[in-house]
Amino acid sequence: MWRYAGLLGALLLLGGCQSTHEDLIARGYPPAFADGFDDGCISGRQAAGSISGEFRKNVPRYLKDKQYAEGWTDGFRQCQAMLENKDREDYRNEHWDQRERAWQQQKDQDAGRAYRSQ
Repeated sequence: MWRYAGLLGALLLLGGCQSTHEDLIARGYPPAFADGFDDGCISGRQAAGSISGEFRKNVPRYLKDKQYAEGWTDGFRQCQAMLENKDREDYRNEHWDQRERAWQQQKDQDAGRAYRSQ
């Protein structure tokens, strides 16, 4: 029984090693979209201040291939936002005191109540 559980765990871990490109294709996205997403994601991380990576965009392909362009734009926006949100969260964890956290939580709860009452 434990042997099967270990084998299942190993398979799940190996399945998690799939690249974003491979994952997008497995989910049914076209290869051109996946190519663009990879390039856009690397560029988005760089734009958000990541030390590693460089701006990567195949401009002729971007101008001619709609799927590549959509993938690039999606990848850029998502990865840039993820890194910026992580940096913002790191700053808050390091510099905000309990009073500021409580104020932010109250503000978020009040906004949620206002949206629900509309």
